[in-house]
Amino acid sequence: MIRFIAADLRRLWLGAVVVVLLVALATALGVTVTLQERALRLGSARAADKFDLVIGAAGSETQLVLSSIFLQPAPLPLMPGEVLAKLSKDPRVAWVAPVGFGDSFAGYPLVGTTRALIGSTVSGFASGRMFEKEGEAVVGAAVKLPVGAEIKPMHGTAQMGGETHAGVVYHVTGKLPPTGTPWDRAILVPIQAVWHVHGLGHDHEHEEEEHHEGGAAPGTQAAAAADEHADEDHDHHGSIDADAAVDENFTADAPGLPAVLVKPKTIADAYKLRQEYRSGNTFAVFPGEVLTSLYATLGDAKMVLSAVAAGSQGLVAAALVLVTVTHIGQRRRQIGALRAFGAPQLSVFAIVWLELFLLVALGIGLGFLTGLAAAQLIANAFTVKSGIVLPVGFTGEDLRMAIILLTASAILAAVPAILAYRQSPAAALRA
Repeated sequence: MIRFIAADLRRLWLGAVVVVLLVALATALGVTVTLQERALRLGSARAADKFDLVIGAAGSETQLVLSSIFLQPAPLPLMPGEVLAKLSKDPRVAWVAPVGFGDSFAGYPLVGTTRALIGSTVSGFASGRMFEKEGEAVVGAAVKLPVGAEIKPMHGTAQMGGETHAGVVYHVTGKLPPTGTPWDRAILVPIQAVWHVHGLGHDHEHEEEEHHEGGAAPGTQAAAAADEHADEDHDHHGSIDADAAVDENFTADAPGLPAVLVKPKTIADAYKLRQEYRSGNTFAVFPGEVLTSLYATLGDAKMVLSAVAAGSQGLVAAALVLVTVTHIGQRRRQIGALRAFGAPQLSVFAIVWLELFLLVALGIGLGFLTGLAAAQLIANAFTVKSGIVLPVGFTGEDLRMAIILLTASAILAAVPAILAYRQSPAAALRA
């Protein structure tokens, strides 16, 4: 029987290849959607796992989380710096870290933050050490810069037409181990450096006071103001003191911030802080809650794509039944000859059923492998762009899906097999 099936498939190899490819492509579409959606859920949840509470100015909670945790560039409203000072002294807070962004270098986002955030979210350094001065930086594992490299930040990005901050240079002092999060692609610098680069902070305010209190003639002041304005347009309002020590003792007159990451000491403290800072000009969110709403959107998209995949699989199944039934009609003489030479009805049924089932099963197996490869390629491209590692792989749910598809294939293959089983040998030979 097996040799007969093999000979028949060799004779009709082109049709067999077409059947396998059709089934494989239809299966791969559904598998890719399922694997990619699951990987995106797991990867994003892991990326946000170490951040319990995010506080920012009133606005979009989704954009607040995407910008502060997933480092997606977007303009956020600023909340008063006194919020940071208040949180840093709150006994319910284990650590608090401001997040300042807007600059980049070589396509990597430059994020202003504190040593507390770095020390609390990673275990040690892959190489080098923590930044200690205003002109020092720590880079994530995916940043292709060695310790000692120079960083000349750009306002915004090159795609947005940003300009390099003149006279501002950071030196890389440490490289972090991989975390599988967007922070692997980030360049981390002291928050005070970000403030000073953009003309914020005490040093800049002190310079402004000296400028306004000086005794220069009005014409000189106007010229100086014009020169300063031109310099600010070019340099984006400030510079850094590369050798200044990092100061993370925040006071009420700290500059405004787009977001603050907070680690509460207990779960009860987290809910109290969230309630307290969800009024007025501030907005506190749990990243997990925001991701849950995003997952609901992903689930809706998955349903649509899964429906498309199921529709394509149904069309392929219908086409296969039609082609196979037609093929059985063309093979009436062959089947009649088998019956005339003494082949039992069950043997004829088994030959036709097994031939089609093997082709469909091979297509399903190839489709699962193709879907896995496609999902992995998409995940790799997503990781390169966002830094989020997406864990693509099969689970027990996929095994159940494979069993369901194989069962459906067995039923599908029985349709032409029953037709062959019921065919009269005498009628077949007369045809």
